[in-house]
Amino acid sequence: MAEISQRDGTWTFDGDTVRITPGLHRSVPLFRQTYGEVFVPLEAVSGIAFTPERRRGRLRLRLREGADPLLQATGGRLPEAADPYRLAVDADRGGVAEYVAEEVRRALLLDRVPPGPTRSYLLPGPPVPVSVRCSDGTVSFDGTRVRIDWADTSARVKRATGPRIVSVGDLSRVEWLPNSGHEDGFLRFVTRETVLTRLPLDKDPYALDLWGNVSRDLLTALVATAVTARLPHPSARPDTGADGAEATPRARDAAAPPAGHHDVLLRRLRELGELHRDGVLTDAEFAATKAAVLQGFRAGHDDGTG
Repeated sequence: MAEISQRDGTWTFDGDTVRITPGLHRSVPLFRQTYGEVFVPLEAVSGIAFTPERRRGRLRLRLREGADPLLQATGGRLPEAADPYRLAVDADRGGVAEYVAEEVRRALLLDRVPPGPTRSYLLPGPPVPVSVRCSDGTVSFDGTRVRIDWADTSARVKRATGPRIVSVGDLSRVEWLPNSGHEDGFLRFVTRETVLTRLPLDKDPYALDLWGNVSRDLLTALVATAVTARLPHPSARPDTGADGAEATPRARDAAAPPAGHHDVLLRRLRELGELHRDGVLTDAEFAATKAAVLQGFRAGHDDGTG
């Protein structure tokens, strides 16, 4: 058993699993405290390193590509302080950190854990149901369906559409970018119908614009991760095989948008027309949104997906 306990958290390795427990100190980011304990099986680990510094060092656990839905959903964009796989280590505890790192490295060698990508998620992500209230509204996920309820401060066109509910089976992917405090972020659910009609964030009924409290908005990554864990694993994407090779034309054809996507475009335009007639969209807003829909459609058509 190897263990290091710091104000930032506690890491324990029993030979099979790295147990990461966030610290309770107020300096520990809200995201890590909310995400809670993480149990990382050895087979999900690609490496571990300790970097000593004058005041505080850094112990970092590296996971294999495709092993963790959190890393897949956030794409390396989590702020360093919110990353559960980094531990701040006091200078006088550097020897303990080195010992923990060495024990993990020794186990990786003994178990001959391959460093390459995984073919399935080896961590489960956050438990469901999960619900987060952010600057643009409240997003919830029960394991099968995503629901978005808009805030009073949301754009008029979003509030006019009412709550949005989409099942996992209708999702193509999830896109997430954190609110940095200097630039807005977003959480976007790309459905099979909207994959060709990319709207601006303030008009997309499946996208939450993150512009408020940075710590609170960061919690939307919990929902993004929970949904990602239930979407097809990256190794199953039709554009690449399990070994990263390009898929066959038949597989690429299966990934193409349905032949009826022209009907999808017409339906979106009708919805915009109704919002315009009802006075929800001004003439300028209607024109701009319609142009964005058509531009997204043309882009998909020019790329050969139309």
